[in-house]
Amino acid sequence: MTARQTPSLARPLGLALAVGLVTASAAAALTGVVAPLDLADPGPAVRWGLPLVSTVATLASAATVGLVGLAAFLVPERTSTDRRVTATRFAARAAGLWAVAALLEVVLTFASLAGTPLSSPDLPSQLLSFTWTLETTRVLLISALVAVVVAVSAAVTTRRAPMAWLAGMTLAAVVILALTGHAAGSSSHEDAVNSLGVHLLGVVVWVGGLLALVAMRRGLGADLGATVGRYSTVAGWCFAAVTVTGLQQAWIRLGSLGAVATAYGGVVALKTLALVALGVLGWLHRRGIATRLADDPGDGRTFARLAVAELAVMGAATGLAAVLSRSVPPVPDAPPAPSRILELTGFPDPGPMAAGDWFTAWRTDWLLLGIALLAVGLYLAGVVRLTRRGDHWPVLRTVAWVAGWALFVWATSGAPGIWGRVLFSVHMVMHMAVAMIVPLLLVPGAPVTLALRALTARPDRTWGPRELVLQVVHSRAVQVFANPVVAAAMFFFSLAIFYWTGLFELSLTTHTGHLLMLAHFLLTGYLFTWVLIGIDPGVPRWSPLMLLVILFVTISFHAFFGVSLTGSEQLLAPDFFAQLNLPWGPPPLADQHRAGEIAWGVGEAPTLVLAVVVAVQWMRRDGAETRRLDRQADRDGDADLHAYNERLRRLSERSTSD
Repeated sequence: MTARQTPSLARPLGLALAVGLVTASAAAALTGVVAPLDLADPGPAVRWGLPLVSTVATLASAATVGLVGLAAFLVPERTSTDRRVTATRFAARAAGLWAVAALLEVVLTFASLAGTPLSSPDLPSQLLSFTWTLETTRVLLISALVAVVVAVSAAVTTRRAPMAWLAGMTLAAVVILALTGHAAGSSSHEDAVNSLGVHLLGVVVWVGGLLALVAMRRGLGADLGATVGRYSTVAGWCFAAVTVTGLQQAWIRLGSLGAVATAYGGVVALKTLALVALGVLGWLHRRGIATRLADDPGDGRTFARLAVAELAVMGAATGLAAVLSRSVPPVPDAPPAPSRILELTGFPDPGPMAAGDWFTAWRTDWLLLGIALLAVGLYLAGVVRLTRRGDHWPVLRTVAWVAGWALFVWATSGAPGIWGRVLFSVHMVMHMAVAMIVPLLLVPGAPVTLALRALTARPDRTWGPRELVLQVVHSRAVQVFANPVVAAAMFFFSLAIFYWTGLFELSLTTHTGHLLMLAHFLLTGYLFTWVLIGIDPGVPRWSPLMLLVILFVTISFHAFFGVSLTGSEQLLAPDFFAQLNLPWGPPPLADQHRAGEIAWGVGEAPTLVLAVVVAVQWMRRDGAETRRLDRQADRDGDADLHAYNERLRRLSERSTSD
């Protein structure tokens, strides 16, 4: 590789950082976030340092995920892995910068919250004592520690699988930052946190992918065109996610169009203009640059001219976002006089529940609704692709898949999602629906089979969507967790552990705990159902008899859990329900007994359905095996039977002679 072909990270990242820092400085002065405070002022170093350091951390984390993502998923595979290793080593440098900036952000954030200047001799001791206690600094510290791990790991790894895991770790460290800032304290808490999390993911993948492409363009050579094409597809999804969530964030924080005239609204308007400019540049990328690269895949100069302009706009948008996270929005973070129920759950008191509310009440969870719509949309797109090329896909599978996600949306946005935050019995309805009934509809939809048939395989051995599905399905982790005994143990024991420990209360009082609870219920329920009746490819299936034994043993434990809950005299999550003190509804312990009855009763119907499906599959398997043996007998004149009879005859003659 010549000097002209040598990749360079310093120039593209330096350009984005320079533009971002200049923009952040100007926006900080405009909004007044760097103005001295009347009380407990931490000093100019803290006030100015926070938006600037946040800009550096965001761009460095974006470069990290972009470079490891490029190495793992975008760069065509060749005989040499030098390009992937080079990109990963660049990611190690970017992660090192990210770690330093993130750790510095922890210090500055704590100093700002404490109103303590950096020169104060008390700051180090206070920092050590309270950093982990405060949620804001704790989340920032976790993100910084992940950056350290990524930096060390990226400096030594040479294989694609660890690169993919590093990309996932980086994204996880970015999305938890949604728990800090104004979104986390908003009166529209869950919508704000959800949209900010998706927004951050879209931004870092979009910006980071372009940074990685510009940094590696000289080393990609003739593969630049293919890599840019793949990035353009990812960037299109990111643009859609950033646009939708950005508008949602703006509406939550501004509240009205008149608020655009404020300093905060002015920065929002500038960021919106930057987003529009990025959309135009992205369109030019797809229309003009992609065409030129198709004719000359190694034409890096033409690509770089537009990419540099796009990077400058991305840097400016990142600087504006960093200032917005520090600015006071027109809409206050919380209502002036919140109720106790609002403080504990994040939602106002829903009031007594009428019978009709099971079908009419609605409070949209936009994140979970979006996930459901995306899952249904991708599934239908796969069905349409198969139909257009003349392949058949059973209609009942599609109906089951759509019905499963529709039930999931009702369980999370309908009555169970509303009253499940304050009533144990309604919460148990949501749990049973998500963990037992939804998987019973999703698993027969066979999404993995559809994906493998609809997605196009990449000829250059990179990990595209189809290859990634295959990697997951045949991974060691799936082999372990898809063992029927392990899946059954996870399904039941995690249920008992969740309710009989503090995890239940955590899911009732925190948004993160609530989302993790739903994800766990859905995944463990899906896995348990899949090992019993799944038709997707994966680990070898156990015999139907053993599966029925495991099913009935597991459901017996599940029934025991329901009975234990029904007869218990110890209130679960006592601190939460005692503080909640609903002015309506049954006593908490009586409602807990009702929850146990629901857990016991609702589990019977899905169990019966699973047992019937396993038995039907058993009969079909035996019937298919019988037909196969009959066809083989017709072909070879029943050779196996004749051989078996001959063997018996010889054994008989031998025993007679003895």
